Amino acid sequence: MQRKTPTRSEHVREMLEEGIATGMFPPGMRLDEVELSQRFDVSRTPLREALFQLASAGIVEMQPRRGTVVAEVSPHRMVEMFEVMGELEAMCGRLAARRMLPNEHETLLAAHRACEAARAANNPDAYYYENERFHHIIYDGSHNGFLEQQASALHRRLRPYPPAAIARTRSHAHVVARARRGGAGDPGRRCGADGAAACAITVVVQGQRFADLVASLAELQSGAATLAMMKPAAPEPQREPPPRSRRPAR
Repeated sequence: MQRKTPTRSEHVREMLEEGIATGMFPPGMRLDEVELSQRFDVSRTPLREALFQLASAGIVEMQPRRGTVVAEVSPHRMVEMFEVMGELEAMCGRLAARRMLPNEHETLLAAHRACEAARAANNPDAYYYENERFHHIIYDGSHNGFLEQQASALHRRLRPYPPAAIARTRSHAHVVARARRGGAGDPGRRCGADGAAACAITVVVQGQRFADLVASLAELQSGAATLAMMKPAAPEPQREPPPRSRRPAR
């Protein structure tokens, strides 16, 4: 599938998206249009078009009086997004295991090897980009344009929140093996269900780890609240009795 040359606004959107994903523009940061126009050497028109595209994807928010800010996602919302991402990737994996052509198998295998090389070199940045390429090959391999668009959109939405450590590539190996055995041209050995499960492993594990982190934070907060309730109250300061009147009694 040939991809069209990106327009000026799409190019600016990609640069903004990259800056958000890498932390150059952290969540909650206000995006100044004048500064961005100078930074990317573009006029305000393509910049605003790019910001509208990011706003429609939920990556930035256009707020009254404050302008455009990088969207902030609550921990609970992020867990929900990881769950949906896992299901979308499982569907992509299932269809790709049935529909990928031999040349697509080789492209997927090359992407997997690139991920392995980045992991072996302990290079998180290289692994991050190679892993993205691997997943997009799976999306394309589903041969379902709408599904590819939805999975790519949510994948972009989660880009500002990558895992802290280099993920293991064993799940990639399972995906490659299932796709090569069950792709087009080998209908008797399709492994769509297994391929879907293997494809979803990475996202599900990342989402589960994040969910565990949220749960542990909630437990810590609950424990702190319990300790605060059990803590004995400080004794009230004793008040001095009012001075006696010196007037003689009648």
